Amino acid sequence: MMPQLVTVRIRTGNGRKHRFWVPVLPIALVFSPLLILAAVVAAIACLIYHINPFRALGGMWRLFTALRGSRVDVEHGRSAVLVTIS
Repeated sequence: MMPQLVTVRIRTGNGRKHRFWVPVLPIALVFSPLLILAAVVAAIACLIYHINPFRALGGMWRLFTALRGSRVDVEHGRSAVLVTIS
């Protein structure tokens, strides 16, 4: 199943905390024209490098769906950015 929500938590250097919830599906719908253009460019690149475009698309989809449950934590000094994909 594809990820549904990305949670971003930001802790600034002065101790303030901010939390943002970003739904994946509405963002994907808004950027769908760019996604279609990127798919066309990727298909042309696959044809140039003699890669099966359907297998490449399947691999990208598997990578995207495997992101569910990922967590990225970046800290620098007293600041931190925490990203959770669920």
